[in-house]
Parts: sequence; C-alpha cells; structure tokens
Amino acid sequence: MAVFSVLLVTASPPGQASEATGAFVKIDGREALLRSVEMFLNRENVKQIQICFTPEAMEEAKRKYAAHLGFSGVKVLSGGPRWIDQIGSASGKIAAECTHVIVHDAARVAVPYTDLEGLMEVAEKQEAVALASPVRSALVEVDEGGGAMAIHPARRFMELLGTQVFLRKRFEQMATSKQEPHASQLHLLKGSGLNIRVGGAGEAGLVKAMLNLLPKAKVKGPSNPFEEAQW
Repeated sequence: MAVFSVLLVTASPPGQASEATGAFVKIDGREALLRSVEMFLNRENVKQIQICFTPEAMEEAKRKYAAHLGFSGVKVLSGGPRWIDQIGSASGKIAAECTHVIVHDAARVAVPYTDLEGLMEVAEKQEAVALASPVRSALVEVDEGGGAMAIHPARRFMELLGTQVFLRKRFEQMATSKQEPHASQLHLLKGSGLNIRVGGAGEAGLVKAMLNLLPKAKVKGPSNPFEEAQW
C-alpha cells in the first residue's frame, strides 16, 4: 500500500507568471493555502504534510499561519523563487515511511476528493502522475506583442491541474537535480474542469463558486443506533 508525503508549493508552477500566485488569497474567509492543507488532513495514507514559502514570505507566513499549521502537524520549509526550487527544499526531508510524494499547487483548492483518490490509486502503478483536464476550445499562439501566429486544435492539449505524485525515488532525483520532469515522463489522469487556479483576489468569488459545485464526500454513519450516543 502506498504511503504519501504531501508538499504544498506557494511558488507559481512552470509556465505561470511568477507574480501570479494565489496561495495567499482568501477564499470565503480562509486563505487558499490553508484550504489546500485541509484537503490532505485525516487521510490514513497521508503521513506527512509540508508547505514551502519563499524566503521573503517566510516571516509573515510564520506570523500568520504558524499556529494553524502547527496544530495540524504541518512542517514549514523555505525555498524559491521557482516551483522547482521549492521542491528542492524538501530533498532529504521526506518521512521514512513514505513511498510517494504528492506535489500540490497551494493556489488550487477546488479539487474533487474523487480526483485525489484516483491520483493516489494510479500512483501505485506509475512513477509520475499528474492531474490534467482537456482543453475545450482552440488555442491561439501569439508572439511577445500579442499578435496571433497560429491556431492549434484543442484536442492536442490538456491543462495541468497543479497536482502531481511521484514515486519517492523519482521525487528525490528531481529535488536533488532541480530538473523539472519532461512531459513524456508524466502519466496524465483526467481531472475535473472545476479545478481552477486562483491567481488574485478578483478570482476568489469564482473559486468559491467552483467549491460549491464539487461532489461531497460520503460520511459514514453509525453502524448501530447506540454508536451515535458514545462519547
């Protein structure tokens, strides 16, 4: 059975503008990064959660989130400014019992629990798995000035959804070398289109709406009429 360590990154993922981080944006009263942490709590197969802040954001992050993260058992790391630099900060810091490492973009909170469960299941058969969603419209390639250069059919592209899982050995290789995995090394698992990334405060309402549309996890009820009354 796979045992997971989770690394939440606050730096922008590859291909995203470096200033477009939404990990600190509040979604319905709570920062995206705290909501992301909560997605991985109380899972039997998750034995470790770590979150990485850039060095310049570290002091403020400790002041604002130390109590919450400490209560949840989340370890805090420092690294950046790039996504791969934050992965590198976890090199040698994965708990001994963990067989796999999940890397999650802390600015993505609208992730269906079914997508996470599917990702963990497939991870037992693949060295590197990433959630991805089909692109629904044709894409226009533009030059640096915004001029149209070419139109590409939607069927040739998928959007990475900010959550990847790696076999521990594969993660350690990536963290040590600080070399991003080539696309051909990723096994793509279809994820929900509701999983959008918050890039700024103006998108908080849209992300909240997506959260309200997510499927709800089934809560196991008491197995007998007396169980509910136990203290």
